[in-house]
Amino acid sequence: MATDEELLTRSGTDASAFEPLVERHSAALHGYFARRAPGAADDLLAEAWLRAYAGRATYDAARGPVRAWLFGVARNVLAAHWRGLERPVSGAALAGEASSDPWHAVDRRLDAAAVAPLMRRTLAELPAAERELLLLVAWEQLSPTEAAAVVGVPAGTARSRLHRARSRLRAALSPSAPLPLTGDLA
Repeated sequence: MATDEELLTRSGTDASAFEPLVERHSAALHGYFARRAPGAADDLLAEAWLRAYAGRATYDAARGPVRAWLFGVARNVLAAHWRGLERPVSGAALAGEASSDPWHAVDRRLDAAAVAPLMRRTLAELPAAERELLLLVAWEQLSPTEAAAVVGVPAGTARSRLHRARSRLRAALSPSAPLPLTGDLA
């Protein structure tokens, strides 16, 4: 079985070599889009594959594996989608102050209703770079090194940002941290 790198390289002269990449990574990329822009996930996935195919010659193995490169393409497609909607993603939106927030799906995916607002506020308070790395590792199951390649930072920087983000979440969700009363959740 050919590696992703071999397939991507071969796809430069044999377009059919790109097909196994689509088969291997579509589910993960679709999940990435579905968690961030549920109503547009299918269209975004199609756009990501079009851009990946068109830009396959730009892949640089020294910057990380093909999977990380594909998530980088997906991240750029999602950013373009959000810019097109002209809806800024902000900490205030994550905290529930705007209904156009693309991260509102975080709420629906948490099991404990009492923890959801606290989790949302804690995620909103994270710096955007830390939040993105945390979500790439937690939701997309990328390694910290792969997530670093996606956002374009050194692996060590990604690991320290990820550690800070996890520490903040742990502190906020620890049993000793007071949970907000139901009336305080909004």
